[in-house]
Amino acid sequence: MDKILHNLNQKQIEAVTHFTGPLLVIAGAGSGKTRALTHRIAWLIREKGISPWNILAVTFTNKAANEMKERVTRLLNQTTDVEFTGDFAGNVPTIGTFHSVCVRILRNSIHHLGQENSFAIYDASDQQILIKRVMESIGIDPKQFNPKAILAYISNAKNQLIGPENFQNFVNDRFSEKVAQIYPRYQKALKENNALDFDDIIMKTVELFQKFPDILDTYQEKFKFISIDEYQDTNKAQYLLIKLLAAKYRNISVIGDVDQSIYSWRGATIQNILDFERDYPNTKVVVLEQNYRSTQIILDASNSVIQKNQQRKEKKLWTQRDGGMKIRHWLADNERHEGEMIAEEIMGSLSNSEYPEYKNFVVLYRTNAQSRVLEEVFLRYGIPYKIVGGIRFYERKEIKDIMAYLRLAQNPNDSVSLHRIINVPARKIGEKTIEIMQEFALKNNLSLFKAMLLADEINDLGEAKAGEIEKFVKLIKELQTLNHECGASSMVKNVLEKTGYKKMLDDGSVEGEARLENISELVSVAQKYDRLEPGVSLNIFMEEVSLIADIDTVDETDNAVTFMTVHAAKGLEFQNVFIAGLEEGIFPNNRSLLDRSQMEEERRLMYVAMTRAMDRLYLLHARERTLYGESRCNAPSQFLADINGSLVEDNFGGHGKRQHISLSDIGNVPVPVELSAHVDVPFIAGDRVKHNIFGEGIVVDITGGVATIAFEDSKIGIKKLALSVAPLKKL
Repeated sequence: MDKILHNLNQKQIEAVTHFTGPLLVIAGAGSGKTRALTHRIAWLIREKGISPWNILAVTFTNKAANEMKERVTRLLNQTTDVEFTGDFAGNVPTIGTFHSVCVRILRNSIHHLGQENSFAIYDASDQQILIKRVMESIGIDPKQFNPKAILAYISNAKNQLIGPENFQNFVNDRFSEKVAQIYPRYQKALKENNALDFDDIIMKTVELFQKFPDILDTYQEKFKFISIDEYQDTNKAQYLLIKLLAAKYRNISVIGDVDQSIYSWRGATIQNILDFERDYPNTKVVVLEQNYRSTQIILDASNSVIQKNQQRKEKKLWTQRDGGMKIRHWLADNERHEGEMIAEEIMGSLSNSEYPEYKNFVVLYRTNAQSRVLEEVFLRYGIPYKIVGGIRFYERKEIKDIMAYLRLAQNPNDSVSLHRIINVPARKIGEKTIEIMQEFALKNNLSLFKAMLLADEINDLGEAKAGEIEKFVKLIKELQTLNHECGASSMVKNVLEKTGYKKMLDDGSVEGEARLENISELVSVAQKYDRLEPGVSLNIFMEEVSLIADIDTVDETDNAVTFMTVHAAKGLEFQNVFIAGLEEGIFPNNRSLLDRSQMEEERRLMYVAMTRAMDRLYLLHARERTLYGESRCNAPSQFLADINGSLVEDNFGGHGKRQHISLSDIGNVPVPVELSAHVDVPFIAGDRVKHNIFGEGIVVDITGGVATIAFEDSKIGIKKLALSVAPLKKL
């Protein structure tokens, strides 16, 4: 058998040996899509004599691109007498990310658009500096309109190929009005600096192709065979770029999975893959359904979850691996108990191992804030762990900053903490000012804080700087006073508000929102100490947090349990997978409960999480959970109800007693029979209701006389209300 086709299944061979014309490969999780893509490139070169120079393969990460290059090189070295050492007989296929490919094109041709080919590429910090200058030049206060939020609007516009001249058509409020003023001036400033930002790279390439057909023709002749990996993750700009390049020869091969489209929040549109056959008539479609990763039980459960989605292309994963362990479905008392169950299961699984393989376990969660309790539990059990896509909770910058303020409330002479936050948020107290105060402190044998108390006596400071220092001293003194009046959690909240830290983070960016969520999680930790008297409460809290940090001697080698969000886990696989926090409002998240398209994406996210598992899959939820500073008693995730009971073993009384809700059809959801029988209530699950205080929402569940309602206001979230007293009106 041909060496390139050796060890491929029949469907993979069908995809690999497709020669000309459009090809759509629907590649299920674990079905060997990278193998199919790379083998096809090698097959085109070796079997069909296509010049490597005529082949373009595009993916989303440098890591994936490098892996593809290595695989193609290895395949060609194994199947020919010529040594392919990165220069395929004088030619190389172009394999890279969208941005790396477009930069190469622009380096040759952007002068046609009036910029020099030696353009700079601005990163996020460069962009912020530039946009602040632009805002100030036209009289818009960066403190009133956050530069990060404005850049986010501009980035989204560029991904949708909306230029500054057309943005005015999308203005719908005061903020977007300001963006419309800033956007053209920002682009002008970029051009004056001979620079592009990250989003310009693809937009400018599309503009180049549209304005100069001869340049487009050059690249159409060069890239006669085009392959796109992870096509479900493309945005509008990427879609049009590929459509232009493929228009002449239409030898376009895209590979992806509708069911793993989980990045709409960064501009990806699932319609690109759903509409591929409409865009390219006579498309050959190959569906890769054989899975090489998971047991059939895991696949059956995953299939049952994802098949509830309407926006998808039908497929059903299968494997030659027979049987497998049933899925474990565990109910915990709270988030700490959830972590303990996971830790004890890992310890039990590895109890007889001389060299325990912790790296075979992963804990997945919907949001980074969930890692905090898991970290504390694993530290107590002495289980090594590593966090992917984030850093340990108590090492995050925002947590260290807040803790520094709290230490100063206890001990203002802590110069390390003082130096950390003296200018965070910015207070016009720079390094030079700090140096002057430190010299004064050293000369007079004082702590830095005591020197600050005497700021008006330090001649080198000047009146303005002395005034800024006096404001800061007043803030620290206020926190000291509050420490004698408040519990630990109130102190965290006071620091967040009174220092301006919340205002600094609340900038409309995803990053700022995530940092605020982490601080809210710190409030959750501190609440445990609120029963103690003021002063003592913060002291004990700080002591225990310090102890956690002191015993954090985690092995930094790869042999550790992995903690990560589900988004970060895409493309990975583990023998044992725990999915924590499977409750309504968490996974699926609260925002998705009232939006069908967002709910479908949450379901795809659950599918991605489940299909990471090779041998064992654990699904966990809690009766009660403290998250973001408040306790919740949320219903179990609706996704749990989608899984056939015969595939599951639970820890609360057998399959027949599983208490789940089902929200597979938002807006028209029947009440589960076991919960609705013999209960006379005015609503059913799925009804839209209005509360006098909380506003509008949807009934998620009714048990007896208690309704679980998901309110549209994300700050209110999910509430359990007694129907006999709650002021609810059916809409």
